[in-house]
Amino acid sequence: MPRKEFPSYWLENVVGQNQLKYWVGFTYLQNIGPARFSKLRKAFPSLEQAWHAPLSKLEELGFTENALSEFIRVRREINLDQELEKLEKENISVVTIDDEAYPKLLKEIYYPPFLLYCRGALPGHEEFLLAVVGSRKYSTYGRQMAQRLVSGLAQNGLTIVSGLALGIDGIAHETALESNTKTIGVLGCGIERSNIYPASNRMLGERIIERGGCIISEHPLGTPPFKSNFPRRNRIIAGLALGTLVIEAAEKSGALITASHALEQNRDVFAVPGNATNESSVGTNNLIKQGARPVTDAGEILESLNLKQATDYLSVQKIIPENPEEEAVLAHLKHEPMHVDTLARLTKLPIRAINATLTMMEMKGKIKNLGAMKYALAR
Repeated sequence: MPRKEFPSYWLENVVGQNQLKYWVGFTYLQNIGPARFSKLRKAFPSLEQAWHAPLSKLEELGFTENALSEFIRVRREINLDQELEKLEKENISVVTIDDEAYPKLLKEIYYPPFLLYCRGALPGHEEFLLAVVGSRKYSTYGRQMAQRLVSGLAQNGLTIVSGLALGIDGIAHETALESNTKTIGVLGCGIERSNIYPASNRMLGERIIERGGCIISEHPLGTPPFKSNFPRRNRIIAGLALGTLVIEAAEKSGALITASHALEQNRDVFAVPGNATNESSVGTNNLIKQGARPVTDAGEILESLNLKQATDYLSVQKIIPENPEEEAVLAHLKHEPMHVDTLARLTKLPIRAINATLTMMEMKGKIKNLGAMKYALAR
């Protein structure tokens, strides 16, 4: 693919293409995080000189024996020009912390990533971003609340940030796409197509990009989804957003790490209260005890964040029936799951009429099919 097809910040990178490859090179060093990278930048006139620095100078800067060994190995094994060619082939752009396109809120956090790999279009500085995270093992209630809240947020123009993981993360991305809004997936591995984790969400990642969003990571090509990468990934999810919404989380959950990062970054944390006897609600209920704002409606989040769309948001959007059958269904169907047999009994409509009405209402976006012949209001 010709380079002219890359986003403008690929070509207009303030460090120039010759220096950019050294930024990329340093991301291959596991022992050089944002803090040590910052120290290197202060110690050398350019990253090219830092890359070729003698080991004695690196020792003076406090590099450990392990860090020095890794540096020697990576400098020997990595061809930086070839790495740029691989990025171009995968249509992956790179944004350094010096670039104008680098997300402003992320730059404010403690030790922001010095470089982001991106497929798709980064959000503009004028966009409002909210992080939505939760358990991989979600309940029907968790899925319902994720769809309800994300739908409401999306309808008011918010861009949804999450981790492209299974469970609530995936539901948040899917609901954002269904609501015709952009969404951002942050990964704890390399973002080339063949490396997306989990593999079952690769197509979801492609759809996110196709619909104007992006997937990003601070990790270079080929980085596996090591367990240790995900807490670092979570600080980026929280750092991109005005606040973090936790839908469901067990007592020990990665979603709680994201919430912790948000608190450290002085960002708002919202939590959906849940059944006290449900393990997947222990984490969110504890967050509320610790000061997170309990929310059950998107309008509460918008109001708390002082977004101007909040005043226009209707906390309960009325669904208007279009015929007597829909009126009968809406008189009984609420946000709690209800079996089709129960609806037939309450409405006193024939089961055939109930099924036909529910199918049409689902197509109109008025109700949600929750599976197992259970339905609930969509908003």
